[in-house]
Amino acid sequence: MFALLIAIIYLSFISLGLPDSLLGAAWPVMRIQFDAPLSFAGIISMIICGGTIVSSLLSDRLTKKFGTGLVTATSVTMTAAALFLFSISTQYWMLVIFAIPYGLGAGGVDASLNNYVALHLKARHMSWLHCMWGVGAAVSPYIMSFALTGGSGWQQGYFIVAVIQISLSAAIFISLPLWKKCAKKEGAASDEQVKSQPVKFKEIFKIKGAVACFICFFCYCALEQTTMLWASSFMISHNGITAEDAAKFASLFFIGITVGRAINGFLTLNFSDKTLIRSGQALILLGIVFVFIPDISTLTIAGFIIIGLGCAPVYPCIIHMTPSLFGEDKSQAMIGVQMASAYLGSCLAPPVYGLVANHISPELLPVYLVIFLALMVTMHEAVVKRTKK
Repeated sequence: MFALLIAIIYLSFISLGLPDSLLGAAWPVMRIQFDAPLSFAGIISMIICGGTIVSSLLSDRLTKKFGTGLVTATSVTMTAAALFLFSISTQYWMLVIFAIPYGLGAGGVDASLNNYVALHLKARHMSWLHCMWGVGAAVSPYIMSFALTGGSGWQQGYFIVAVIQISLSAAIFISLPLWKKCAKKEGAASDEQVKSQPVKFKEIFKIKGAVACFICFFCYCALEQTTMLWASSFMISHNGITAEDAAKFASLFFIGITVGRAINGFLTLNFSDKTLIRSGQALILLGIVFVFIPDISTLTIAGFIIIGLGCAPVYPCIIHMTPSLFGEDKSQAMIGVQMASAYLGSCLAPPVYGLVANHISPELLPVYLVIFLALMVTMHEAVVKRTKK
C-alpha cells in the first residue's frame, strides 16, 4: 500500500510540472487571438507567481489542520479547474482572473508535498520526485504543440492538461486514507511530531538559521530561472549563433537539471545532502566559467549543461534536510516560506537581468549569475553553521 502512495506522489510531481510550461508554449498564438502585446504574458505569470507565494505561506496552517493528502487533492483540483477555465477563455481579462486559482493551487501542492516527502521518504525520493517535475514541465510543450499542429488550437492543449489534473485529483481523493497510514519503515515522523500547532509567521524568522536559508532559496531560484530565460539571448549575443540554434541549445540546461536529479537520487545513497549541495555549487561555478569564455560556442553550450547539472541537487537536498536542521515540528512552516522565497527569486531576478541586458550589456549574464551563486554559497554555509548542534 505504501508503494501505491509513493506512486501517487510521483504522479503528483509530474502534474506539478505540467502547467509550468504551457503559457510560454501557447502565448505566441494566444496573444494574437486576444490582440495583446507580447509582454502581457508577464502579467499573467506574475499573478500566478503571487498566488503560489500566498498559498506557500499558508501551507503550514492548512496542512496541519487538514492534512497533506486533502491539501494536495484540493490544490490539484483548484489548478485543474483554472486550466479548464483557461481553455474556455475568450478575453484576456479572463486569463488574469483565472490565474489567481492557478497560482494558489500550484503553491499549495508544492509546499505540502515537499514537506511530506522530506518527513516521510529518503533523500533519493526527493531528487527523483523533482526529476518527475522536470518530466512534467518538458512534456507539456509537446502537448500544446500537438494541439496547435492538429488544428485544435491552444484551448485544446489547456483542456488536455486539465483532464490529466482532474484525473489525478480524483486519484488523490480516493487515496486519502493511505496518507494517514504512512509506513515508518521509510523514516516517517511520529504523529506527535507532525501534528503540532502551526508556527506563527513572525516566529518563523526567529528560528536560528531561517533567514539565511530563505535567502539561499531566493538566490538558487534567481540563478536557475535567469539562466532558463536568458540562455538563448546570451548565446546569440555572446557566440553569434542563430536564434533557432540558441533555442535548441538552451534547452540542454533544462535537460541537465532533469538528468542531474535522476543521477542525484543514486548519489544520495552514499553522500549527505550537504556534500551534494556543495558539489552542485562547485559545478555551477565551473559552468559559469565555461560560459564566460568568449567566442567558443562549444564551451558556452557545455557551460549551460554543467550549470544545469550543478543546479540538480541543490533544491531537493536543501528541502530534504530541512526537518533535520530545523525540527520536524517546524518543517512545514519552514518549507512554506522556502517555497515563497523561491518563487520570489524566480519572479524578480530574470526581469532585473533583462534591464541589465537592455541598458548595459547582455554579456553580463555570467557576472549576474556568479553574484547569486556567491550569496547562495555564503547563506548555505551560514545555515549549516547556525543549525549545527
